[in-house]
Amino acid sequence: MFRRDAAPSSSADTWLVAGLGNPGPQYAGNRHNVGAMVVDLLADRLAARFSRHRSTTMLAEARLRPGGPKLVLVRPLSYMNTSGGPVSSAAAYFGIPPERVIVVHDDLDLPFETIKLKADGGHGGQNGVRDIIKALDTPDFVRVRVGIGRPPGRQDAADYVLRDFGSAEKTRLPFVLDDAIEAIELIVEQGLLAAQQKVHAPRA
Repeated sequence: MFRRDAAPSSSADTWLVAGLGNPGPQYAGNRHNVGAMVVDLLADRLAARFSRHRSTTMLAEARLRPGGPKLVLVRPLSYMNTSGGPVSSAAAYFGIPPERVIVVHDDLDLPFETIKLKADGGHGGQNGVRDIIKALDTPDFVRVRVGIGRPPGRQDAADYVLRDFGSAEKTRLPFVLDDAIEAIELIVEQGLLAAQQKVHAPRA
């Protein structure tokens, strides 16, 4: 758990939080769907109910606390590689600029249980992020990168991300999801820089 400092937030600010993954129960437990897992859990904790927005998106609206920042939670119904349309459509519908878009996604280049935050740059080979950059016409949105680690041995990366977490990983996964949610809360309440300082700090 990251140390949190009180900081004022404008209740006028609305943030879009998109959890990337593939649709359908057959993918629900895959490593590639960890971003979707985070947003689903966040919606549960905020008692926010998803409803369909057009044909490619599920949306839920909530506030982090009474009078606090508003969140628009987004679950694309398209496959990972075509996440850009649903995310950009929801951002346009609510008038949310890219700098207040948070995309939660899996990251092969980070060890399992590692969370990293960034707000620009390339897609790092993550095709959902690649498509969002194209759809928003900018890389300047916030990413919550949830580490899933590299596949062991010669296992193909594409096969690895489409498999469920291993039994040992599943015991730690609830803590990973908690950390990702706390990172989102820190970004929204205190800003990206403060969130990075806390999330990226070595654990005691």
